[in-house]
Order: sequence, then C-alpha cells, then structure tokens
Amino acid sequence: MAGASLIALIDDIASVLDDVALLTKLATKKTAGVLGDDLALNAQQVTGVRADRELPVVWAVAKGSLWNKAILVPLALAISAFAPWLVTPLLMVGGAFLCYEGFEKLAHRLLHSRAEDDAAKAELSQALADPAVDPVAFEKAKIKGAIRTDFVLSAEIIAITLGTVAQAPFGTRVAVLVGIALLMTLGVYGIVAGIVKLDDAGLHLSRSAGAHAWAGFKRALGGGILRAAPWLMKALSVAGTAAMFLVGGGILTHGVPWLHHGIEALTQSAGALPALGGVLAALTPSLANAGVGVVAGALVLLAVTAVSKLRGGT
Repeated sequence: MAGASLIALIDDIASVLDDVALLTKLATKKTAGVLGDDLALNAQQVTGVRADRELPVVWAVAKGSLWNKAILVPLALAISAFAPWLVTPLLMVGGAFLCYEGFEKLAHRLLHSRAEDDAAKAELSQALADPAVDPVAFEKAKIKGAIRTDFVLSAEIIAITLGTVAQAPFGTRVAVLVGIALLMTLGVYGIVAGIVKLDDAGLHLSRSAGAHAWAGFKRALGGGILRAAPWLMKALSVAGTAAMFLVGGGILTHGVPWLHHGIEALTQSAGALPALGGVLAALTPSLANAGVGVVAGALVLLAVTAVSKLRGGT
C-alpha cells in the first residue's frame, strides 16, 4: 500500500514537472521578442564604460534585474490569485507596449540619418574624454539607467508569462514564473557579458605572435571576430525589433476575437491555394501578427506623441 502511494506521489510530481517544463518552454517562446530587445539594449548600455569595468557593470545590472524580478514575480502571483480578471488587460497592455517599442525603433531608423547617429556617438566619445567627467558617476548613471530599462522589459516578460500560465494551478504558476525570471536573467546577462567582451577576445587573438599555422589561424579568427562584432549588435537589434512586432501583434490578435478569427480564416484561404498553399498557410499567421503589431505600434506612438505635445503646450 505504501509502495503504491509512493508511486502515485512520484507520478503526480512527474506530471507537475511536465506541466512546468511545457509552460516554461511556451513562455520562453512567447517572450522571445523581449529577450532579443533585452540583449541588444543591455549590450548597448555598456557602451562608453572602460574595458576593465564592463563585466562589473554587467554584474551590477544583473543583480538589479534580479531585484526587479523579486518585486514583479510576487506582484504577478498576487494579481493572478486575487484579481485574475486583470491578467488579460495587462497582457494586452504588454503587447501594445512591445509594438510601440518596436515601431519607435523603426521610426528612429527611418527619421534619423546614419550621420546623425554617428555624430551622437562622436559627441559621447568626446564627453567621456573630458577630464572633468567623473568615470565613477558615469558608471553609476549607466547602471541605474540599465536597471530602469530592465524593469520595463522584465515587467513585459512577467506579464506575458503570467498570461501563459493564468489557468495553471498556483504551484505551477510559481514554478514557471520563478523559473522564467531566473532563466531570462542568467541567459540575458550571461550572453551580454559574452557580447561586450567579444571585441577584447578578438583583439587578443588578432595579436597572437608566431609564424606557425595555429598562430595565423588565431589572428585570422580574431580579425573576423572584430569585424563581425558590430554586425552582431545590428543583427540582434533587427531581430529584436521584428520579434517585438510578431510577439506583440500575436498577443493583441489573440485578445481581440474578431481579429483572431479573421486571421484563422485568412490562413485557411491561403492554405487552399494550389502549389504554395502549405507555405502560405504557415507564413500567414506570423505575417498577419506582424502587420497588426506594426499598425498597433504606429497608433500607440501617435497617441503618445500627441499626449506629449498637449502636455508640453499647457
């Protein structure tokens, strides 16, 4: 009898762990847009910090991120327990904010020339070279700014995760939210630490001494890393922006029944076309979600701009 009870208990634990793993995987997929943006933003936040201080700054921001999530996870659990009706509105707000951030980035790229961006970077470099600038104060300001940015992105991650596990038992919600919080923090800042030290690694390899083939390979690899590092940052930024529209638009379409049903009908129609039906049916939901995301982002940006102008004029 005791053996049967133990087997039943183990089976229940395995079932719960399966649910946690499945929901964590689903939540990770849905938060991919925020993750890409989080990587790009946090890597950019370290710009201007001395090379020997980059990793301490990343570590300081990572600790701040953990504190952010230590506030947000209990708050999310309290909402799911005592005001579950708030989950969907919060999820919609998070989706709209993702679309807004994505469109703001897109608008910046379209409205600002490369020369303007280069001039801003040159101005920052000149300011940092000024002996009157306190490097300690600059570093602290960078850390505070990065932690503030992380709070917004962490809130989006937790809101999306909460929407994924809203119908799960309370224990599963706790496990998934805590798991996602830790996974995202360790994953993001571990990768950020690697990204910000890429140029140092490339420089070290490019200076390898010796005439033998292995030294030549290391020098070539180092040069390749140095050339690829800026492109990696650009690729992360582009991928993060695209994922924002896909994820944010997907959240909004699932929250608006007529939009969701309309995309389903469009997908079925695309699938019925000869030859390319299968490919179009696979692409249509993502393209439709991205389209909704772009439109929603534009509308939110217009509203925010209008409100800002009205407040500035009063």
